[in-house]
Amino acid sequence: MSDQPKFVSPFHRPQCLAAAAAPAGKAKLTHPGKAILAGGIAGGIEICITFPTEYVKTQLQLDEKANPPKYRGIVDCVKQTVNGHGVRGLYRGLSSLVYGSIPKAAVRFGMFEFLSNKMRDENGKLDSKRGFLCGLGAGVAEAVVVVCPMETVKVKFIHDQTSANPKYKGFFHGVREIIRTQGLKGTYQGLTATILKQGSNQAIRFYVMTSLKNWYKGDNPDKSINPLLTGLFGAVAGAASVFGNTPLDVIKTRMQGLEAHKYKGTVDCAIKIMKHEGPMAFYKGTVPRLGRVCLDVAIVFVIYEEVVKVLNMVWKTD
Repeated sequence: MSDQPKFVSPFHRPQCLAAAAAPAGKAKLTHPGKAILAGGIAGGIEICITFPTEYVKTQLQLDEKANPPKYRGIVDCVKQTVNGHGVRGLYRGLSSLVYGSIPKAAVRFGMFEFLSNKMRDENGKLDSKRGFLCGLGAGVAEAVVVVCPMETVKVKFIHDQTSANPKYKGFFHGVREIIRTQGLKGTYQGLTATILKQGSNQAIRFYVMTSLKNWYKGDNPDKSINPLLTGLFGAVAGAASVFGNTPLDVIKTRMQGLEAHKYKGTVDCAIKIMKHEGPMAFYKGTVPRLGRVCLDVAIVFVIYEEVVKVLNMVWKTD
C-alpha cells in the first residue's frame, strides 16, 4: 500500500463521462506520414476560410500611431479596403499563405506526432506536460522550415498595398523582387521573433488540447471525440494562445514589414514599441486575431482528426 498522496484533478468530470470511460488497452499511435498528409489538407482548407481576418489583423498592427493611424478600428479597416480595392482586397496576400499553410500544418502535425510517439507512456497516453514539449518542438520546426519566409512575404505584400505605388504584381514576382533586392535573408526577417511566437503558440495549443482530451477520455485513451467537441477544444486552445503571445505576434509583424530596417533586432523592436507607443501597442489587433485564431485552430483540429480517421481505414501502418 503506497503512502504517496493521490493526485486529484481540479476539473470535475461529469458522471456520464466517468461512467463511459471504461479501462481500455494501449492507445493507437498516429503515423507521422498520416499526420503530414492530414495536416496539409487541414491547413489548406482553413486558410481559405479565415484569411480576411488575418488581413485586417495585420493591417491594424502595421498601422502605427506615429503616422498618424489610418484606420479607426476593424470596421473602418474593412470599409476602406473594400472601397479602395473591392472585396478582393481583403484577400491580397492569400496566395502566399495558401502556398505556405499546407506545408506549415504538415510540418507541425508531422513533427508533433513524431515527438509524441516517442514520449507517450506504456499505455500510449501523452500527458499535458509532454504535450507542451511536443507542441514546442512542432512550433519551432514549422517556424524555421515554413512560417518565417512565408510570413515575411505575406506581411510585405499586405504592407505594399498601403503604399502609393505598389511594386509587387503577384506572389512569384514579389518573392523574386525581395530576393533580388535583399537576398535570401530578406525572406527570413524576424526569425527569432517567429520562433518564439510559433514555439509558444503550439506549446500552449497542444498543452491545452492534450489536457482537454485527456480529461474527456479519462481512463479510455481510445475513446472517440465528437467533431463538435474537438472544435470546441480547439477554440479554447486557440484563445489561450492568443492571450499568451500576442505581443510576440506584434513584434514579429513589425520585424517583417517594409519598414523593418528601422529596427536593429527583435529586442530593439520591442523597446522602440514600448518607448514610442506604450504597452497597449503590444496588443494591437487582438480582437480580430482572437476571432481568426479560435476559428483557425478549431477548423484545423477538426479536419485533421477526421482526415486521420479516414486514413486509418485506407492506410494500414500497424
